[in-house]
Amino acid sequence: MDHEAQQERISKAVWSILAGKGIEHLTIRAVAAEAGCTTGLVMHRFPGRKALLVHARDLLHARTRVRVERLEAEAATPRAALRAILAQGMALTEDSAQEALVWMGFLAASVGDDELIALHRKNNRVWRDRVARLVEAAAPDWDEDRRATAVFALVAATEGAAQLACFDPETYSAAAQEAVLDTMLAAYGLA
Repeated sequence: MDHEAQQERISKAVWSILAGKGIEHLTIRAVAAEAGCTTGLVMHRFPGRKALLVHARDLLHARTRVRVERLEAEAATPRAALRAILAQGMALTEDSAQEALVWMGFLAASVGDDELIALHRKNNRVWRDRVARLVEAAAPDWDEDRRATAVFALVAATEGAAQLACFDPETYSAAAQEAVLDTMLAAYGLA
């Protein structure tokens, strides 16, 4: 099996364990078993649990970046782009719920680890900056304070809804999450 195929198998295993079983089950041995390979092969690519976590977070960032760039390019207006990229970050589908679980697992693992916290902050700020840029494009006449407040509220609400939906999808259904998003956008005059 070639290097890329092995990497893909290991990546899927890391993702599957984080999203399906939780961070406490993310071990070299568990990844090897899930990927159907030896622990030596996993350790060759990832020397420890922290490397597995960083890989999962990098993979999450790469996946979402590609998706939001496509959604933004396809949107007819800045407001449509804003809604589309915020919605994709919610737990509206099985895949996006899995991403929310991986994000949450990484965040939990970051407590007390300066390197993981720094990586989380860096990626979170890239996300916030994208939302801020779209809010500015959608409401160019707003002052900085108004934009910053809207960005904070929109990011917090969509990420919070995604996390809540992961553990109670009946109460926080896709329809309920989208209703919250649309209500927030309307309340801020960004619908």
